[in-house]
Amino acid sequence: MSKKILLSGVKPSGRAHIGNYFAAMRQFVELQDKYESRIFVAEYHALTKLQNAEQMSQNILNLLLDYLAIGLDSKKVIFFKQSDVPEVAELGWIFNCITTMPYLERAHAYKDAIAKGKEVSVGLFDYPMLMAADILIQDADVVPVGQDQKQHVEYARDTAQKFNRIFGDTFNLPETIILESAKVVPGIDGQKMGKSDNNTIPLFAEDAEIEKLVMSIVTDSSGGVPKNVYEIHKLFRSEQELTKLYKEKEGKYKELKEELITDIKRFITPLREKRKAIAGDTGAVLKILKDGGERARVLARAKMEFVREKIGVKLY
Repeated sequence: MSKKILLSGVKPSGRAHIGNYFAAMRQFVELQDKYESRIFVAEYHALTKLQNAEQMSQNILNLLLDYLAIGLDSKKVIFFKQSDVPEVAELGWIFNCITTMPYLERAHAYKDAIAKGKEVSVGLFDYPMLMAADILIQDADVVPVGQDQKQHVEYARDTAQKFNRIFGDTFNLPETIILESAKVVPGIDGQKMGKSDNNTIPLFAEDAEIEKLVMSIVTDSSGGVPKNVYEIHKLFRSEQELTKLYKEKEGKYKELKEELITDIKRFITPLREKRKAIAGDTGAVLKILKDGGERARVLARAKMEFVREKIGVKLY
């Protein structure tokens, strides 16, 4: 019996951090044997914010290096760039034609931007339809997301149902996999760890950078356990071990941070060294992306032939 198809898109938006890893990346590694996994670089989604060609190119390469370094296997996973499958944009336009503006105005990203008084680009407003096309053109069965991203899959399901109702059975309805650890990972300032807030600990950081960042974690003086340090430490040690450690070093924030530094270094060092080794052969890395793009496009082309027939534009 063939495996179900898992699809995930990742924006090339900057350096991966430990929050990315524990919230999602490591689970893709765990799922790669269970599903036929297709992981794409979502550079057209990133284009709504990142509009620097040199940085975009570097981020795309870095993202693939990150995923290979953590253990995703290119023999098990199809890696590809969104732009290598132009049929996605075509399908996105078709979805635009059956989608209303009030429906898109319910999107969380759009509402958040409006609430903050931002001027919204058409790309950001239309983001859910391109994402629906990404998912549906690959006949994805499951899409792993965090709880706060569940709406993306709901948009894809709604769009598939509406298209099927208008033009006949064409798309299957993808299911969400809510990532087990996709809880909030705190940054060094105590807020949710995120690139835009400059409060991250990079996943492949050098030792000196780890030391500097951990020592800058915001602590409170209201109790013997520094909450922000402890919450990050939970990613690397069991709570049973930490309870004993934090009791022994109650109130000794510097020593607790030093313990955290040791644990983070122990975790990051092998990943960092593996990434450096892979990065030594850029040609091989780009070939993985190119070959994956060709495979993904074959699948997308076949789906689009069927879609064009359904909407009545395929005459020859």
